[in-house]
Amino acid sequence: MPRAQDFGAELTDFRRRVDELRTARALPSQERLSLLDAALFELQHVVDVLWPRYEELAAASRIPPGGRADPQEQQLLRALFQRLPIPVVLLDRESVVRRMNFAATQLFNTRAGYATGRPLTSSLRRDGQAALRSQVAAVARGEGGRSLTVHLSQPGPDGALRVTLAALRPPGEPQPAVLAAFQPDRGTPVTAASATIPVARTAARDAVDGAAAQPDLAEVTRHAELLDLVDDMATALLRVTLAGGGPEEVLGRAAELLHGRFADWVIADLAEDGPGAPRRMVALGPPEAAGERTASLAEQEPAGCPLVADALDDGVSALRVSPPDANAFGRDATGAPVLVREEVTSLLCIPLRVSPTSPVLGALTLFRTGGRSAFEMAEAGAADRVSRHIALALSRPRVRDA
Repeated sequence: MPRAQDFGAELTDFRRRVDELRTARALPSQERLSLLDAALFELQHVVDVLWPRYEELAAASRIPPGGRADPQEQQLLRALFQRLPIPVVLLDRESVVRRMNFAATQLFNTRAGYATGRPLTSSLRRDGQAALRSQVAAVARGEGGRSLTVHLSQPGPDGALRVTLAALRPPGEPQPAVLAAFQPDRGTPVTAASATIPVARTAARDAVDGAAAQPDLAEVTRHAELLDLVDDMATALLRVTLAGGGPEEVLGRAAELLHGRFADWVIADLAEDGPGAPRRMVALGPPEAAGERTASLAEQEPAGCPLVADALDDGVSALRVSPPDANAFGRDATGAPVLVREEVTSLLCIPLRVSPTSPVLGALTLFRTGGRSAFEMAEAGAADRVSRHIALALSRPRVRDA
């Protein structure tokens, strides 16, 4: 049984060593790589030595594990997590992102704040989503660490990744979490036991070597297209509001801009003031759906669509790839699930509100169908910005003629 003063000395030494590592940030970039091993050894020391000792002390003093810890120590651990040069994501047992370091945000082309609370599988190709969910659940159940190969959903030569999974017990939480580390797949199996320092060193060298490489033209193009979309939306909505357009004009113009360019189906619903039911304002589909199929969606009751109801009532946004629930967007007049009838491969349903604490003014739903690529997290982030622009236009007082 470790004594409290011995454990305190261990923590003091650990903090001193971490402070020394933090000063290495001032070194030239080519000299920092040699300190990676030391940083990873310190992290392994926390997992293998310090945390078990803390649990013993907590149990002996009847302090629940994960009780109030030293805020400075927690800040140091968070800083180490964020500055790891390999992409690392903390997941729950359902593969939902809890935390993502900076390298991971670059890999998945998203913001950490947006990714948190959303399934990581949305950024992966469909043939690997179920496998990752199953392996993450197995690790969370305590069946041991493991690794597998997955592919990013966006096209490109660097889509194959080797993900190594290991269980962690976050302080103060009854359920374990899963730490996922990503590296380019070299075709060699990696076990959880071996995927620590050698893997991190290789990935870091790859990152350093690749820094001088030419930027990925396809990635730059996709980023520019999303920026253009957000900019065009802001311009279009500004013109509508300056012309005195009401909700119908705002939602109609926004839907026209997104239709075809960003999604095959664009559906917009407006939340009514007071107890009235929400109204469907826009339903635009592909050319082959013109007529009865489009009319049935235009006449559908938004309250009968669970995704729309969640967005309007609770402000819940949804990103679904290969939607598992066929009834998530309700049924048409014949009783057929809309998602099945339209062969929806991915969807976004986003509440229209100015900020997370503002009232929900409506809901924007986007479908992609057939062979079109699924929505990526970066695209979902752009749609989230677009939704805020639409909400600003909806909440702006109409300009009245003098």
